Amino acid sequence: MRSLACAAVLLAAAALSAQVPRPFQIEETTIAQIQAAFRDRSLTCRSLVEQYLARIEANDKRGAALNAIVQINADALKAADDLDRRLRESGPVGPMHCVPVLVKDNYETVEMPTTAGSLSLKGMMTGKDAFVVKRLRDAGAVMIARSNMAEFAFSPVETVNSILPGYTRNPYDTTRVTAGSSGGSGAGIAANFALIGLASDTGDSIRGPAAHQALVGLRSTMGLVSRAGVVPLNLAADIAGAVTRTVADTAAVLQVIAGPDPADPITALGRDHVSPNYAASLRPDGLKGARLGVLHQAYDTPTLDSDIDAVFKGALGELRNLGAEVVDPVEVAGFDTLRGSQGACNQFKYDLNRYLAGLGDKAPMHSLDEIVKSRRFHPSIQARLESGLASDDTPGVSPGCRSRDEFREKLRVAVVSLMDSLQLDALVYPTWSNPPRLIGDLNTPGGDNNQLFSPSTGFPAITVPMGYTRGNSLPAGLQFFGRAWSESRLLELAFAYEQATHHRRPPVLR
Repeated sequence: MRSLACAAVLLAAAALSAQVPRPFQIEETTIAQIQAAFRDRSLTCRSLVEQYLARIEANDKRGAALNAIVQINADALKAADDLDRRLRESGPVGPMHCVPVLVKDNYETVEMPTTAGSLSLKGMMTGKDAFVVKRLRDAGAVMIARSNMAEFAFSPVETVNSILPGYTRNPYDTTRVTAGSSGGSGAGIAANFALIGLASDTGDSIRGPAAHQALVGLRSTMGLVSRAGVVPLNLAADIAGAVTRTVADTAAVLQVIAGPDPADPITALGRDHVSPNYAASLRPDGLKGARLGVLHQAYDTPTLDSDIDAVFKGALGELRNLGAEVVDPVEVAGFDTLRGSQGACNQFKYDLNRYLAGLGDKAPMHSLDEIVKSRRFHPSIQARLESGLASDDTPGVSPGCRSRDEFREKLRVAVVSLMDSLQLDALVYPTWSNPPRLIGDLNTPGGDNNQLFSPSTGFPAITVPMGYTRGNSLPAGLQFFGRAWSESRLLELAFAYEQATHHRRPPVLR
C-alpha cells in the first residue's frame, strides 16, 4: 500500500510539473523565439522585461560590474503591461512585439534624457524619439535602458565618459575594453541584457564593439537608415544601426529601421533600395559559389596581432569549405597614392551646432563653444573638443572638405572597379587587427582598422564572430564589405558562415 501511495504521489507531482511551464530562458534567445512564445501564450511581456531588468541589476553595477547601463527606463514595465493588454485584445503590435532594446545614449527618447555621454548635456529631454527608436517602438519594441558610450562618440577604442563614472567592461574579460563608441550596447547585448543594442558607427562603432564581444554588427549603406534624432559626430560618415547576437536578428532590425525620412535628406538615396524581405536572404548555403577577395590593405600592418591573423586564416579555410572561392590577395589599385590625397575636414562643430540649434531651449548647451567653456566633460576628450572648436570647416565649402569628398568618390570608384574586375561578391578581412586591450592601456596597438573603407565609401560592411584569441578567450570578428546597397547579399554571406560555424558563445559573468 505504501508503495502504491508513493507511486500515486510521484504521478501527481509529474502531472503538476507537466502543467507548470518552465520559465522562459532569456540567455541567447532570439527575436523569433520570443515572438513564438508570445504567439503560443507561454510568455508575457512583463515577465520577459522583468527577467532582463533582473539580469541588469545582478550584473551591471554589481556581480560582473560591466557598467554598460546609464539609466533604466522607469516606464519599461508600464510599457510591457500595455503590450500584454494589446496582445490579448488584438494580437502582436508588430514584428518587434516586446523586444527589449538598449538605447545608446546619443539616441533621443521621449522618456529618458539624451546626453551623448557628457555632463554638459545632462538631463536633456528633447520630447521625441529618434527615427530609429520610433520605428522600433511602433513595431512593438520596449526601450528598457540607456547604454553607455564613449563621450560624443569620439573614441573607437574604449567606452568612458563624464556622465557615468568608470569604464564599460568587456564581459568576456572584465579587465578588457569593449571598443567604442557603442561599447555599452556591445557589452550589454553580449551579456544578454536585451535583444537589440542601438549603436552608431562613424568610423568603427558598430563593428568594433561587435567584434570585441562576439556579436553581429552591420554598418549599412549611407542613406539606408535615418540618423535623425541622433547626436551627430560627423554626418558625412555617421550611420545609425544596432548590434545583435545573430544575423537573423540583425536582418529583422534592418527591416524595421530602413527607409526614407524627410528629417534626414540623405535617406532619399535609399528610397528604392530597401529590400521588402531581408530575411529571405538568410540561406545556410549562401556561401556556395561566392567569390570573396581578401583585402590585405584593410588590416595587414606591422602591428597585426599574430593570434588575429591565425584565427582569420582559419576563417578563410572555413569559407572555402563552405563553397566560397577565396581570392587572396586582392588590391585596390593606386590605394596609397589615393589615400595620400584626401583632405582634412573636421565638421564636428558644424554638425553639433546645427543639431543643438534645432533643439532650441530643450538643449542645456547651445553650441560647442558653450560646452568647452562649461568644462563639463571627461578630460580625455578635451583635445578633441578644442580641435573641433578651432575648426571652421563647412561641408561642401571648405577646401579640406571638398578634397575629402573628392577622395571618397575616387575610392568608391576604385573599390567597385576592383570588385567588378574580379567578379567579387564581397571583400573580407578581420574586423579588428588586435584583441581587446586592457582597460587603461594606451600603449599597445588598439587594432582599429575600420576607419577607412566602409566609412569613406559609404558602402556596407557586416561583422560576425570568427573565433577567439588569447587561449580561446577573447572574441574576434570577420568582416564582409560590399558594394552600395548590397545588404541582402552581405546578410546572406554572414548568415551562411554563422550557421556553419556557430562561433558565438555567451560570456561567463562573474
